[in-house]
Amino acid sequence: MFTTLEHARAGGRFPLADVIGHIPWNDQGLVPAVAVQHDTGEVLMLAWMNRAALDETLHTRRTCYWSRSRQGLWRKGLTSGSVQHVKEVRLDCDGDALLLLVDQVAGACHTGRRSCFYNVIDGDEVVVRGNPAVSVP
Repeated sequence: MFTTLEHARAGGRFPLADVIGHIPWNDQGLVPAVAVQHDTGEVLMLAWMNRAALDETLHTRRTCYWSRSRQGLWRKGLTSGSVQHVKEVRLDCDGDALLLLVDQVAGACHTGRRSCFYNVIDGDEVVVRGNPAVSVP
């Protein structure tokens, strides 16, 4: 399926069920999903989705991920209010990663920071950018 998509002309259309059925889910039935702020391109976070999380995200237009630590669906913002409204979902060329263009409400990170990618490798040091908005144990 993804070979067909690689050779398709711009504007080509394919049934969603056929494409999702060919996603190469990993051994745990997961695929990585990168959330990006839709209007700025800011990379917010990386999480994992299983088929149920992807289906819910597409249906509700709010992100739902698979929590590997809790072994269950994780509806982003349900308890924190840090909701991600989905503008667009993209698959990469071979279908093994998702890109979610979202409108992020509040911080994407559990620390309250805007992005989970706040630790910057600078030479032989790691520099923390931005202060947490919540108390983290």
